[in-house]
Amino acid sequence: MRSSFLVLFCLISISSGYAQSGYFEDAYRFSQNKPAGSARIMAIGGTQWSLGGDVSNVAGNPAGLGFFRSSQASVSLGITDWGVETTYLNQNKSYNTSNFALPNLSIVIAKPKGELERGAFKGGAFGVSIQRIANFNTEYGYFSDEIGETSIIDFYIQDSFGIRENQIESFGLTGLAYQTYQINPVAFDDEGNPIPNPDVYDSFVTGFPFQDENVRQEGSASQLTFSYGANFNHKLFVGGSLGIRTLNYSSLKVYNEEFIDGPLINSSLSENLFINGSGLNVNLGLIYKPIDYVNLGFNFQSPTWYTLDEEYSASNLAFYDNYYFEQEDVTLGRQEAFTDVFINRFGLNTPLKVGGGAAFFLGKNGFISADVDWVDYSAARLNSNSFNPGPDNLEIQNIYKSTIDFRIGAEYKISNFSLRGGYALYGDPIANSDYDRSTQQLSGGLGIRLNSFSIDFAIVNQKFNTLYSSYQVLDNAGNNIGPVTELKNSLTNGVLTLSLNF
Repeated sequence: MRSSFLVLFCLISISSGYAQSGYFEDAYRFSQNKPAGSARIMAIGGTQWSLGGDVSNVAGNPAGLGFFRSSQASVSLGITDWGVETTYLNQNKSYNTSNFALPNLSIVIAKPKGELERGAFKGGAFGVSIQRIANFNTEYGYFSDEIGETSIIDFYIQDSFGIRENQIESFGLTGLAYQTYQINPVAFDDEGNPIPNPDVYDSFVTGFPFQDENVRQEGSASQLTFSYGANFNHKLFVGGSLGIRTLNYSSLKVYNEEFIDGPLINSSLSENLFINGSGLNVNLGLIYKPIDYVNLGFNFQSPTWYTLDEEYSASNLAFYDNYYFEQEDVTLGRQEAFTDVFINRFGLNTPLKVGGGAAFFLGKNGFISADVDWVDYSAARLNSNSFNPGPDNLEIQNIYKSTIDFRIGAEYKISNFSLRGGYALYGDPIANSDYDRSTQQLSGGLGIRLNSFSIDFAIVNQKFNTLYSSYQVLDNAGNNIGPVTELKNSLTNGVLTLSLNF
């Protein structure tokens, strides 16, 4: 079972086998998805709950498909640059990760009724899309030429407390530290008598190290969506969709320590994690036009019910200056240890989302639209037969909270040209924290329509800050005094959408 030493708020040990929690972080990571779609929708801040007639309705508010009077096919091309500025011990480091993608591929088949046909039902449209809903490609870390205030050995010593020596080797990352002699059992009591199968550990390594770490993440989540939207009297539009999500995620972490004085020269801890799987969700929506120039929209997105497979492994490499360890009569040089490759399957139910929006039209010259969403990240739930998910589910409830997200956008038309802009604010999902992790988004774009063909372009920038903790060490008051790095993230997306009506 996975043994991530990235622990943000508390230390958790699970008695059935070994798994120091980290799944609660996956629950949040895989629950995030910000409204996306065509370049037109991206340019207006992602507002779409009250707008119809765009291919984004397939995976967004399916009620908007009822606005289509002709069929449409579109493809979007995108490039993302994810910049990260990190700060540790007042030292800064910069990272940039770029990748190309096809963020949206859609087709809508419209089946409108004729103007002279009777009845409230005025037809509808079917839609199918493949849309990227999450991008995990990033890299970050830190390097310091100042000596740290703790060592990961302090974490190992605290984590090993109460674990008998005949069990410690299988205890995840702390077991690797034991196998490489970074921690060792207290083998004798105060009177010099041997302690059988001791459960308290110490280290002959003294002083504090220089520290550095690098984290590289890759992958994405995409959704194949089948939707239908219906039109009733050109006033009420209702729709529903089925989404099939696929997810691929990988993480490689390398954490290093270097000591000025021996006996330990340096150590390197590596962790490899791979997760992939799929899930299902449903979407229900409606749009109502109380008057011609006003749209009111509502959207319900169910949880995504994921089934995920993971593969995890770790290794620890330590170099000593030929130190003679008398307790075990061994001279230490290069010491290396590996965990087994752990393969698990677990389920994740992401939180549902409820959203509403309004659009006000300026005749045929454009519109102003706004959306609001409610998401409770503390409602995500894990389940597994491979490990006990109870502690992680408790962490999810304690760490996360609900958020209210806002988006506003506008479009103005000049002949065949359209100018667009938008702003979004996504709330901080962490409860009981003074550190602001909210996301702000600015966007803009333009479009041109030439008969049945249209070209739209958008550029979107998101900024948010997070804190990264390499490991946790608790002081006497229970506060974490381990290293904490601030990450300032800036994502810039460029999206080009080509559409054809037929």
